[in-house]
Amino acid sequence: MNYLILKSLHLIFMVAWFAGLFYIFRLFVYHAKFKSEPKLAEAYSLMEKKLLYIIMHPAMLLTLVFGVWMIIQNPTLLKAGWLHAKFFGILLLIGYQIFAGITHKKFSRGNFFLSEKTCRIINEIPTLLLIGIVLLAVLKPF
Repeated sequence: MNYLILKSLHLIFMVAWFAGLFYIFRLFVYHAKFKSEPKLAEAYSLMEKKLLYIIMHPAMLLTLVFGVWMIIQNPTLLKAGWLHAKFFGILLLIGYQIFAGITHKKFSRGNFFLSEKTCRIINEIPTLLLIGIVLLAVLKPF
């Protein structure tokens, strides 16, 4: 497959993945806020589940698949220091998504181990990682 097509697909699925990353903890904010209202809590749990399993997991997987495919087509990228730093950011994003899945499961069981305020703070993490990853990929500083 053409490298620019792969890069385009990588970026398309990255945008979809980030849309989910930006939104999931926003749902947790409201889930925690309305935890004492069973119908709302149930609705938030369903929205979280659909976001995670229908959008975020497939988008993450396809982002990674097309990213790896690009590296397979251009293995000299593995020598670039900026890419190693980008890998670290990607690992943090994957960890964030795993934590979102754990949070969803706990919230769905009524275990609200995070406050509304904590969810608001955690919600900012993907933005910071996006800034770092994009700057690395565009500026290639190392």
